[in-house]
Amino acid sequence: MAFQTGLSGLNAASKNLDVIGNNIANANTTGMKASRAEFSDLVASSIGVGGNNNAGLGVAVDTIAQQFTQGNISITGNTLDVAVNGAGFFPLQMPDGTIAYTRAGNFKMDNTGTIVTNSGAKVLGYPTTTAGVATSTTAGPLVMPTGAPIPAQTTTNITAQFNLDASASAVYNAVTDTPPYTTYGTALTVYDSQGTALPFTMNFTRAAATAGPPALDNWQVRDSTGALMLDTSANPITLSFDAAGALVAPVTNPLVSIATPSPTTPNIVTALDFSGATQFAASFGVTDLTQNGYASGAFVGMSIAETGVITARYSNGQTQANGMLALADFRNLQGLAPIGGNNWIETYDSGQPLMGQPGQGKFGVTRAGALEDSNVDLTAELVNMMTAQRAYQANAQTIKTQDQVLQTLVNLR
Repeated sequence: MAFQTGLSGLNAASKNLDVIGNNIANANTTGMKASRAEFSDLVASSIGVGGNNNAGLGVAVDTIAQQFTQGNISITGNTLDVAVNGAGFFPLQMPDGTIAYTRAGNFKMDNTGTIVTNSGAKVLGYPTTTAGVATSTTAGPLVMPTGAPIPAQTTTNITAQFNLDASASAVYNAVTDTPPYTTYGTALTVYDSQGTALPFTMNFTRAAATAGPPALDNWQVRDSTGALMLDTSANPITLSFDAAGALVAPVTNPLVSIATPSPTTPNIVTALDFSGATQFAASFGVTDLTQNGYASGAFVGMSIAETGVITARYSNGQTQANGMLALADFRNLQGLAPIGGNNWIETYDSGQPLMGQPGQGKFGVTRAGALEDSNVDLTAELVNMMTAQRAYQANAQTIKTQDQVLQTLVNLR
């Protein structure tokens, strides 16, 4: 009986050494989760027999438990390196079409722009609007727009925030051009439907005041030639200010038509937003001048936010959200089955995955430019290895001792 007991101890200690050795070997593996051998004793008993007179039969390896504690996060600076700080796994579509899960975020981009792992598995995520709002709850492969450039966008809105000098009392004389119509002016670049950049100039000249009531100071908007700027209804655009210097007209944003050089390209029709204009006794100054058009642009880079939103950068200076990383979690992490390559698959024991977005609910946030290190404590593993080694030696000694006892019995005469 003692031979079997010692043999079971040798087998258990050997298995423990295998587990410890695997932990040590993967101390530098990204996203690695350490394992621990857990044992249970073996006891022989008979039906109807009570008391504690039965000697044990040895030990058995009950399970190899995985330790899903958070690993340290190391900064790498690589854009496609992503760590999960908190709960959650990155879902993957394996080359054979099955779904796996990983904590290793050392991703790459293949020749089609698809975000993949080192083994070629596709990283799954949610499609989003260009503002980064998820448009579906079904995760699919994340593909970056590395192919054709994004199309140009026509300018449809111009926002100008500025102050006109209230102390400029002279009314503009169009015959003598005094004071020069270019005294108070600004310019910016607008874009037609093909992305052609066109200059757009606005000059402001004082007009005769309105006697009222209420009394209003008036300014007219002129183009680069000094001609009055007309809206699409052929009305001159006039800015009116009250006694406090606040804009009272126009109430709505006037539409203007800007001619394009190509006969096949329609004119640019854009709204002029002057709601931030003021008239104070201070020098003329423009504090904001923006428009929403842009030329076509090629993909030049990307970044990943804590919420998992992937933002693509383009050569025209634009940024647009292009997907969102998905995360999966399980009710019983111990039920996940490791399949190698830093991946796990779901089992009946783990339960079905709970999908979500980084930073929402119990899901952790994503850290771009960083990786989660292995959670193996190398010092502790080395101590455990020495303990397991002594246990192996002790079990071997029990077999040796039992052999000596048996040898003594055999030699009785």
